[in-house]
Amino acid sequence: MTPIKSHGITEHELSCETELIHEKDPIGLDERITRALVGAAVGDALGGPVEGYSPEQIAERHGGRVHGVVGPWHGDAWRTARPIAPYHKGDGHVTDDTLMTHALVRVYARVRDHLDAYAVAEHLVPDLMTTPRWIPELEAEALPLHRLFLAEKWLVTRLAHAHADPREAGVGNIVNCGAAMYMAPVGLVNAANPAAAYAEALDVAGAHQSSYGREAAGVLAAAVAAAATPGATPDSVVAACLALAKDGTREAIEKVCEVAVRHRDFESALGPLRTAVAPYDTVGPDYRAPSLGARRPSRLHAIEELPVALGMLLVSGGDHRHAVLGAVNYGRDCDSIATMAGALAGALGSPVPEEWAKTVAEASRLDLWAPARTLTEVTREIFAADVRRRRAHERAVTALGGAACSD
Repeated sequence: MTPIKSHGITEHELSCETELIHEKDPIGLDERITRALVGAAVGDALGGPVEGYSPEQIAERHGGRVHGVVGPWHGDAWRTARPIAPYHKGDGHVTDDTLMTHALVRVYARVRDHLDAYAVAEHLVPDLMTTPRWIPELEAEALPLHRLFLAEKWLVTRLAHAHADPREAGVGNIVNCGAAMYMAPVGLVNAANPAAAYAEALDVAGAHQSSYGREAAGVLAAAVAAAATPGATPDSVVAACLALAKDGTREAIEKVCEVAVRHRDFESALGPLRTAVAPYDTVGPDYRAPSLGARRPSRLHAIEELPVALGMLLVSGGDHRHAVLGAVNYGRDCDSIATMAGALAGALGSPVPEEWAKTVAEASRLDLWAPARTLTEVTREIFAADVRRRRAHERAVTALGGAACSD
């Protein structure tokens, strides 16, 4: 793999991108959206049962590395075993990462346009509070709110009960990957336009997160948009991230990816990637006993999940199976890391292993393909509206004498 470039694009790359505009993408928008969303859900389900543990603990528990769907860490005692109870993590069940991703797709289906923080308050929060849905880890129908972690329950507290300004509601929340973990739809709606995805995700995530948690949401969306570009590669995805990311998030991505390009298998990369991201991660070495400085706002730090997901994308060469297994066996918050890695590899066009997708869909009792069909339809509508708005703007500026129309 070539070294990661951190600033802009070269004239050669610009020429190549211009040429690509006139070529038909062999994968296509529909398939990229499908692979990204299904790929994210599969990564989530594979990572769930080993979340919170180290690579060494995972290998000891499973007699080696995890290579597919596995059962709960505590076996049949999952209902009462701490700290997992009462969630049935494992056996192909998706977690809150996928529940929130699908909820955001439903918001796009209602609004049928770009989203902002007000859409979160007006549509996402009521969806979480009022409509019972099948929750795989609870093995029951329940309000999605009852499955969410405290950092996601914050949305309901701040927006439904405290009536906070949606743009600022994320301030004061635990700074974590809670917003980034479900931002893939924003990147897909803005396919091939990382800057637009970044801006939209930052607005949406303002209702949920602040500081480097919000920044990660913007960069993850940009990464997915960059991946959903004809001719994209893992290198070009990382370059797009580095062109947009700020502060500690940018530095963490750069340092992790500098290490990742030296590895071609996830086994050798597990330790080095953790070492590279550790200076930026506030949680500390013991994932289940965070330091006193954990998850507080900072311009120097970053969430761990996004840089590691991008690192695994490089290590895998963009292959979904390899990227997800690397993320899963990394441990710590590996369901979210694998969700991000799965979405990125899928958006690049890497096929999701059929046996994994089928097992996860059946075990979770969810149609993993329906949200993709919905988002594809909405994405096409939004793009058509964007074209109309852009042309109206061009005509207006031309009338002002500011530019000449090219078409």
